[in-house]
Amino acid sequence: MLPVPGRELQGVIAYRDIADTEAMIQAAQQYKHAVVIGGGLLGLEAANGLRQRGMEVSVVHLPGWLMERQLDPVAAGLLQQSLEQKGLQFLLGKNTAALLGNTEGRVRAVRFSDDTEVAADLVVMAVGIRPNTALAESAGLHCQRGIVVNDTMQTYDPRIYAVGECVNHRGTAYGLVAPLFDMAKVCANHLAEFGIGRYQGSVTSTKLKVTGIDLFSAGDFMGGEGKEEIVLSDPNGGIYKKLVLQDNKLIGACLYGDTADGAWYFRLLREAKDISSIRDQLMFGESSIGDTGHEGHSLAAAMPDTAEVCGCNGVCKGTIVKAIREKGLFTIEDVRKHTKASASCGSCTGLVEQIIVSTAGGDYSASPRKKAMCGCTDLTHAQVRTAIRDLHLLTIPAVQKQLQWRSADGCTSCRPALNYYLISTWPQEAKDDPQSRMINERSHANIQKDGTYSVIPRMWGGETSAADLRRIADVVEKYQIPTVKVTGGQRIDLLGVKKADLPAVWADLGMPSGLAYAKGLRTVKTCVGSEWCRFGTQDSTSMGKQLERALARMYAPHKVKLAVSGCPRNCAEAGIKDVGVIGVDSGWEIYVAGNGGIKTEVAQFLVKVKTAEEVMEYTGAFLQLYRLEGWYLERTVHYVSRVGLDYVKSVILQDAEKRRALYEELLFALSGEADPWHQPQAAQVDTRQFATLSV
Repeated sequence: MLPVPGRELQGVIAYRDIADTEAMIQAAQQYKHAVVIGGGLLGLEAANGLRQRGMEVSVVHLPGWLMERQLDPVAAGLLQQSLEQKGLQFLLGKNTAALLGNTEGRVRAVRFSDDTEVAADLVVMAVGIRPNTALAESAGLHCQRGIVVNDTMQTYDPRIYAVGECVNHRGTAYGLVAPLFDMAKVCANHLAEFGIGRYQGSVTSTKLKVTGIDLFSAGDFMGGEGKEEIVLSDPNGGIYKKLVLQDNKLIGACLYGDTADGAWYFRLLREAKDISSIRDQLMFGESSIGDTGHEGHSLAAAMPDTAEVCGCNGVCKGTIVKAIREKGLFTIEDVRKHTKASASCGSCTGLVEQIIVSTAGGDYSASPRKKAMCGCTDLTHAQVRTAIRDLHLLTIPAVQKQLQWRSADGCTSCRPALNYYLISTWPQEAKDDPQSRMINERSHANIQKDGTYSVIPRMWGGETSAADLRRIADVVEKYQIPTVKVTGGQRIDLLGVKKADLPAVWADLGMPSGLAYAKGLRTVKTCVGSEWCRFGTQDSTSMGKQLERALARMYAPHKVKLAVSGCPRNCAEAGIKDVGVIGVDSGWEIYVAGNGGIKTEVAQFLVKVKTAEEVMEYTGAFLQLYRLEGWYLERTVHYVSRVGLDYVKSVILQDAEKRRALYEELLFALSGEADPWHQPQAAQVDTRQFATLSV
């Protein structure tokens, strides 16, 4: 609490624990005006929370810009602008002189040193922390903004050691956990009488998420005389990057909005590497110098074990990898529990997940231990699927009642899964429940970050015509669609379509839905094949179109991508698809369970066949097996890793009767599927969602 007159008034609180949070929530229900003193992380989070609860909030901050310890003035200005758009008001450069009360003893205003005032029914002080040195001072230890220690972590009494936020080392009191670990190592060396460790200070970084905005800073990010600065600024896009250089070394970084390369910059800074050879690419991140995308390696796989992953809790990659291997971890929840990585602000979650994938491989989705489907039940996906089949369950309520679901309504994890398991197990008998699908599958288009949608019509095998292109062009002009993009799946993406325009856009296009939004067949990518290519051995385009027309409305546990190449040169990239078909002189080779996603997986050889009819049967049988046995949101690569390729071959290759039955089951299931764009009633599309509401 600031030592100012009036701090004892009702309605004046600090922001330290859950009780303070509950007091703010209660005040927001009764009062209108709030003042938050302190423009740091906690102050801004408190202010944003109070504003979301309906209060008019002013943030008072003594320095001239927000979060002055983590951001430079430009980044702080962008943050302030973003928060002002959310309704917050800022009073910067203001020194609080006193808190004024009303006759009932409750705060009514904040007075500043320039004699101006601002109304306040609630005052929250989030002015940081300072070391509590009372105990040390009572013991006669020298204290100055913390307990003063030397490089061996000894106080002025050499018999007493101190580490952590309470100490002042070389004039600096660190408020982060990573320096504490460095101090503790040195202290432990001396307590164990090794006597070889010295703490010489820590180079620290800060990675935060403030009201949903990613921030990162490290080192001397302010710059100044004798230093160079490289700056990338895109205010409209919400991106700002500043790198500070000296003597061909990176000495500071400040990132706003895009912090993906923060860990890399911090590594360069801490290791004092010469960056002259990569200076031109430095601003554009580690990927710009060719360290990702080759041989299936991700950024996480290329990181050294000493690289820091979680700045909040000081967790490096090696700690995470060791825990995964020794304890058999395979989910982000397990890693959080054992290492604390990703357990605080959450900004490193994506990187932690990459490390799990690169370390655990197929175990990332398949663990030998029992993993419940969700919090509504203790049953696994496999047990639920078996019960639906054995008990002939046809509706979500029936499943929940029979299997004693804890929640009558289910949750966002189990409802889509149950809906898929029902319609895939009992096609044309169990009824699809659109309200149990994700937003994209309910709207039959992909929602974008600005609330508009993308529309991708199906183009059989990636082939189009002048008539289709004219219709697309007419639709783009008629509905003023801002972006037209050619996709990697050989289709055309219309981005920025208003939700109310979707039905009209579909009608005017007159083309089938590409299911680009669905857990189902996305594309069948093809090369031109023997029809045009002088190297082509088979007609890959015709084969691809035949496959796509047969499977066009197929839903699956996850998205499914196919490709057909006309020769072993493999121009259609069939080697990294869920099903890849490659033409050879004597017929076709079929590969399965490839993936081009977060961790590239090369498809595995399944079988070689002679005719197009066999391609259809073997492909359809494999996909139906996956549809019936795969867990919801499990890609084919993880399904095959879980059950084993030998099992798949035993069903598809060694049992011809079973293979034909699976293919026929798939054709039966797809025979009743309607095109949601052109048969909305049959496809159970709720068209009311596209109507514009009048206020």
